[in-house]
Amino acid sequence: MTHGNLLEPDPTRLPERPDAQSALDTDTDPAKVAAEYPDFSEAWAALAERALADGDNIAAYAYARTGYHRGLDQLRKAGWKGFGPVPWSHRPNQGFLRSVAALARAAQRIGETDEYERCTKLVAESDPEAPKALGLE
Repeated sequence: MTHGNLLEPDPTRLPERPDAQSALDTDTDPAKVAAEYPDFSEAWAALAERALADGDNIAAYAYARTGYHRGLDQLRKAGWKGFGPVPWSHRPNQGFLRSVAALARAAQRIGETDEYERCTKLVAESDPEAPKALGLE
């Protein structure tokens, strides 16, 4: 019999969103995807990442915070208690994790050190593989 860490909750995996995912994967403007699916964190993450690339740090912060909060709502619905694994390898979780990483970057750019540290810690605690995948190492 194999035993895992009995003190840690099971990984949280958000439900699949095939319509929203398909829209984003077919190069639909993320703003259109966010307007049609406002609770889809990956669209907000894409908007935040685009704003960061354009140097619009305030818009990136706002987009990322929206994606982060929409993701938190969904994680809580899925049973997450604010801690425990949120696997990067599960595609529906990536929108939340990308939003948190974008929020970290935007916070760093505007000098909000505490928020940057909190977000990078959340990404690492969610999945130790996520910081590398998101370029936060």
